[in-house]
Amino acid sequence: MKEKSKNEYVKRTQKDYSMSFKLQVVQEVENGELGIKAATRKYGIQGNRTVTTWLRKYGTFDWENQTPSNMPKSQEQKLLELEQKVKLLEKQKAFLERQVETADKKAIIFDMMISLAEKEYNIPIRKKCSPEQSTTTEKEQKKR
Repeated sequence: MKEKSKNEYVKRTQKDYSMSFKLQVVQEVENGELGIKAATRKYGIQGNRTVTTWLRKYGTFDWENQTPSNMPKSQEQKLLELEQKVKLLEKQKAFLERQVETADKKAIIFDMMISLAEKEYNIPIRKKCSPEQSTTTEKEQKKR
């Protein structure tokens, strides 16, 4: 079997990049630990402009005025930044709500599958649960 070295290129897809990963890359580039091309090579990021886009979105550099954002910002700039953060948080919230909804549907389907298997094969699959647990399950069944 072939061993992989730590610096070996790994091809990634667009969906591989989590928010924490993007922020980590941006922080490394802004701190001067890596250049944009070095970060692209190190992390196997496909697009040439991907890291630059992340720097524009999540970095502390003011790309429009070409000045570090450590300088005092006007009320209007602060308001625009907060609006962007709100939009980002709303997108993240919607994404997480979709994930919760999907997980709930999966749980219902798995429960139905277990019930069908118990009836079909006449074997108890579920563990016997304590009275406290069974009352919460009954409450959830009544809600549906």
